Amino acid sequence: MAKAPQELIDALNEDLSYELAAIVQYIYHHVMASGFDSPEIDERFEATSMDEMKHAEKIAERIDYYEAVPTTKMGPIQVGGDVKKMIEDDLAGEHDAIARYKAHIKLAERLGDAGTRLMLEQILLDEEGHAHQWETILAK
Repeated sequence: MAKAPQELIDALNEDLSYELAAIVQYIYHHVMASGFDSPEIDERFEATSMDEMKHAEKIAERIDYYEAVPTTKMGPIQVGGDVKKMIEDDLAGEHDAIARYKAHIKLAERLGDAGTRLMLEQILLDEEGHAHQWETILAK
């Protein structure tokens, strides 16, 4: 097993806390949107929550690889409002995640951690896809 600088563990735990919050937020939006005239949106909330769960799992496994303890604390959650507000809140969360992952990719690069950098780049691509999804829906 390997050890990582505390700075990297802290960054990964920050990412994990926001992924945990995203899971809950998307599931909550999925439940709250049930019964609306937009079942496609409801399905997207649910599918995106599953994507975020996969991100959380990858990050937690990476933290464990470094013999550190994955956080159980969640970042902030935005819930409530109509479907449009839910989508706007989710889009804001995706934009925050994109900025955070870009910064943490630079950190992993600076520390010479190619494995963590690659994992974060893959998650970043998913987050950019989520943002594009919500931007497209809001534009319609």
